[in-house]
Amino acid sequence: MAGPISQFIQRHYRHFNAASLVDAAEGYVRLLEGGGKMFVTLAGAMSTAELGLSLAEMIRRDKVHGICCTGANLEEDLYNLVAHDFYERVPHYRDLSPKDEQALLDRQLNRVTDTCIPEEEAMRRLESKIRPRWHAAAAAGEGKFPHEFLFESLLSGELEEFYQIDPADSWMLAAAQKNLPMFVPGWEDSTMGNMFASELILGNLTSPRAVRGGIEYMVELARWYEATTAETPLGFFQIGGGIAGDFPICVVPMLEQDVQREGVRKWAYFCQISDSTTSYGSYSGAVPNEKITWGKLEVGTPKYVIESDATIVAPLIFAHVLGW
Repeated sequence: MAGPISQFIQRHYRHFNAASLVDAAEGYVRLLEGGGKMFVTLAGAMSTAELGLSLAEMIRRDKVHGICCTGANLEEDLYNLVAHDFYERVPHYRDLSPKDEQALLDRQLNRVTDTCIPEEEAMRRLESKIRPRWHAAAAAGEGKFPHEFLFESLLSGELEEFYQIDPADSWMLAAAQKNLPMFVPGWEDSTMGNMFASELILGNLTSPRAVRGGIEYMVELARWYEATTAETPLGFFQIGGGIAGDFPICVVPMLEQDVQREGVRKWAYFCQISDSTTSYGSYSGAVPNEKITWGKLEVGTPKYVIESDATIVAPLIFAHVLGW
C-alpha cells in the first residue's frame, strides 16, 4: 500500500515536471514488478546532499542493482559518515565575497554550494585508513578498484569509531554490505584520486597499478551487463549528467558494434533528472530519443526526463518506489 509521500505526489503532482516525476517513479516500479533490475548513476554532489537517507534503503531493499558514480560521490558519502558534526552549512552562500571564500579555506572548509566539508576531520581522517591499504596492495603486487578499498575499510569496522550519523543512512555502507556492483570512471578526478597521485609524485608509491582504472571498469561493466541482461531487463536511472551517466550507457553499443555480440539487450528503461539545456549541444542535455541513434535505447523503451533539481526529485522518486 502506498504511504503518505506516495499518496501526496500522486494527488498533487499532475502536470509538467511534477507529472514526469510520477510517471518515472511508476515506470521504475513497473520494471521491478516485471522482474527487471535498475542501474543508478550519480553525478554532481548527491552524497554531500545526503542522498543516502533514501538511497541506502533502496539498496537494502533490492531496488538498486548496480551503481556508477563519480569519485566525489564515492568518497563524500564516507566524509559525511565520519565527519558530519564538523560540516558547516552556509545558507547565504550566494552573498559570499571572495574574502569570505578565502576565510573558509583558511579554516580548511571546502564549500559545495551551501555545505562546507571539513578537510581535516573528513578527508584526512579517511585518508589515514585508505593510504595504508594502497601501500599494502602495491607491496603484494595486487590491483583493486577504488570502491573496493572503501568497501574493505567499511566492512573491517575500522571507521566505526568516527561515525557521526546513523550508519543506516550511508549508501556506501549499504552497498558494501550488499557487495553491490560499482563502477567509478574518472576516479582520479576526486580528492582521494589526487591523494593517490600525490603518493606517486612523492615516490611513496612507484606504480599506479595498485588502483585499477577506467578501462578495467568498462570491461567489468560489460561482463556484468551481459550476465545481468541474460536473465532480466535492466533499467537506467540517471541523476545528473557527465561521466557518471555517459560512461555506463555506452556499454550497449560497445558490446554490439565493437565487440560484435549478437542479441545485445538495450537498456529497458531510461530516466534522467537534469537541468542541462538541450539546445547547447551537451550530451548531458540530450533528449532520450537521441540515444536511439547511438544504439543505446529502443523505440519502445520507456523514457522520462525530469528537468528539475535532483536533490528534490530523487528522494521523492525513491520514496515512491519504497512505498513511503
